[in-house]
Amino acid sequence: MFDLDRWREIFQSINKNKLRSVMSGFTVAFAILLFTLLFGVVNGLSNSFKGAFVDDAQNSIFVRVGKTTKPYKGMQTGRNIQLKNKDYKFVKETYENKIQHLTARIYKSVNISYKNKQDNYSLRAVHPDHLFLEKTIIDEGRYINERDIREKTKVIVIGRLVKEDLFGKKPALGKRVNVNGITYQVVGVFSDDGGDNEERLTYMPVTTAQMLYGNNDHISQINLGYDPKLSLDQAIAFGNKIERDLRKRLDIHPDDQAAIRVMNMAELNKGVGIFMLALYFIVIFVGSGTLIAGIIGISNIMIFVIKERTKEFGIRKALGAQPASIIGMVVQESVLITTIAGYLGLSLGTYILSLIGDSWEEDYFITDPSVSPGIVIGATITLILSGLIAGFVPAKRAARIKPIVALRAD
Repeated sequence: MFDLDRWREIFQSINKNKLRSVMSGFTVAFAILLFTLLFGVVNGLSNSFKGAFVDDAQNSIFVRVGKTTKPYKGMQTGRNIQLKNKDYKFVKETYENKIQHLTARIYKSVNISYKNKQDNYSLRAVHPDHLFLEKTIIDEGRYINERDIREKTKVIVIGRLVKEDLFGKKPALGKRVNVNGITYQVVGVFSDDGGDNEERLTYMPVTTAQMLYGNNDHISQINLGYDPKLSLDQAIAFGNKIERDLRKRLDIHPDDQAAIRVMNMAELNKGVGIFMLALYFIVIFVGSGTLIAGIIGISNIMIFVIKERTKEFGIRKALGAQPASIIGMVVQESVLITTIAGYLGLSLGTYILSLIGDSWEEDYFITDPSVSPGIVIGATITLILSGLIAGFVPAKRAARIKPIVALRAD
């Protein structure tokens, strides 16, 4: 492998037959380039799917309600379905063994002011577990806690951009803000990987919102995180059971999709997983087909080269060269051409993907198309094996040539 004379012979052979060497490598380079670009685009799609839910726990289930669209048990369509504290308690007590986190949500649009600055923001009234389901990052202070829920305290947690709007560079912790005419104390500032919209939100205890904004026990939504130990199929079955039980509890027709909606991240993850797996199989199929064509091309060219060098191989054998030596030389040349061409294709593909960057995100839902280190390692192994396969068959034929036959060849 490290025989200097053999390497000189290989480079002399490549230099002597430049056109043939370029033709040999072109199909492999094109195959790897195509494979890299396709794999990068598929990875970009995968990144987009992951990014769409980056700020939500992957084991989340969201329960929302609306108006009925089907009559049921003598009740007309158009009924407003309203979730209440008793429904939250029902979910908590009934499925305690399969729930990791649980929170209610109440949505409101509020005006928040501090001194001479004010603006309108979205408010979410929640339980403490919402911190984990929304994957909120507390930068300063704290989040809503159980004491706030019990005592219905007038505290508020504001997003990073809300703090910038109202306080600028000054500290916000401990300050009091006016929310729709009621004073609250700022106890925390948070950031969120979901982006600017999420960082313009504010949070307060759900019990405080119920007491001050309606004096009722209404809630807008129930969010829960199922036990991470559940498989995707088990989590999907669990979400379906919650939906069936709540339909029965709230007197909703089994087929009324508008009256209650349960979004289960397990279903999304499974669907995305199947879709991405199908895309990866397509990429592997197309890339493999192109690569096989390249291997066949190199193999055919190597056969032609061996035919040209028949007399040379005959002389080598007559002088005592072993078949393994001839096989090794041909295979080495094939592996070298394949590897160089393949990495040129890989490098060009990676460079093109880096130029694309996130420019396709808005139009094509492709974020950061790239190839992972694992793909690069896999490509290296594939290229080496491709070169071995492309060179071995013609090399074996060359090694079988009898010296007397070779010397008579035209």
